[in-house]
Amino acid sequence: MVAILITGITLDAIGTVLIAYTVLRVHNRVRTEHQIDSRVLKEMKTERAVGIIGVLLIIAGYVFQVVGLIT
Repeated sequence: MVAILITGITLDAIGTVLIAYTVLRVHNRVRTEHQIDSRVLKEMKTERAVGIIGVLLIIAGYVFQVVGLIT
């Protein structure tokens, strides 16, 4: 049971950090470029994928935490 809770908390933390990282990267890129061109759009597309992975990890972490509390 403790291992399940630790796994859930870990996945939640990794997902949260990934989302924060992608937001910071895209804002930094737009700030330095001062415009949105094809390079910025390509990077935003890549960061969108990382953000989606982060959200999935947060959801998986939540499931692990709930299962760990129930059992």
